[in-house]
Amino acid sequence: MISGCERRTVIAGRGVPFAACYVYSPRGSGAIARGSRALRTRLKHADPAWFPRYAERVRELVERYRRFNGFFGDDVVFVPVPGSEPRPGEVSAVTERLALELLKCGLGGSMWAALKRSRPVVKSATALVGKRPTVLEHRESFMLVAGGSVARGIPQGERPRRILLIDDIVTKGRTLLAAAATLQDALPEAEVRAFALARTLGLVPGLEHLVVPCEGEIRWADGDAWRQP
Repeated sequence: MISGCERRTVIAGRGVPFAACYVYSPRGSGAIARGSRALRTRLKHADPAWFPRYAERVRELVERYRRFNGFFGDDVVFVPVPGSEPRPGEVSAVTERLALELLKCGLGGSMWAALKRSRPVVKSATALVGKRPTVLEHRESFMLVAGGSVARGIPQGERPRRILLIDDIVTKGRTLLAAAATLQDALPEAEVRAFALARTLGLVPGLEHLVVPCEGEIRWADGDAWRQP
């Protein structure tokens, strides 16, 4: 049975365009797969030495190789995606740090900490199969903030037109789909896209490359978030 929130997502037919730079293999073998797990560890521990390097690689792909067209630009507002638990007065240190480094590379115009958790959800990385939060659970845990207080998600005197959600790693895409729906409810005229530094590859025995840039879509399909590629 589809909930009211999820039904609105289906009716609207709004897929979320997304892009990613690196790949992450939880169980793959070989040096590159192990390197992808090292990347995840650095991200989850907010290792300050690596964030500028990762942001610079994204900048190189944008400027030198013309990747991620339509995702970055001077008029794009970065919105960091919060972690699984409420953090009073701040969003995830990981996604906020990543967004700031991308700004330093000239890839966006500003950052808006528009989203926060009103209550915790189960952390997907450690949850058992079938126990990970649904799109609805993510959606109901998000709230929009402006000026440090709960609001309708619109900063005083400002209505962003191009928004890019910033996340560290995307797996199914449930969090990003719920975050995009939250923003689009408040700003229906805004273009909302998503960028994750890395995307998870499931049952892949090994990796040939760590940097595998892609552009695709996350949408509602068959009762769940669906990510392609």
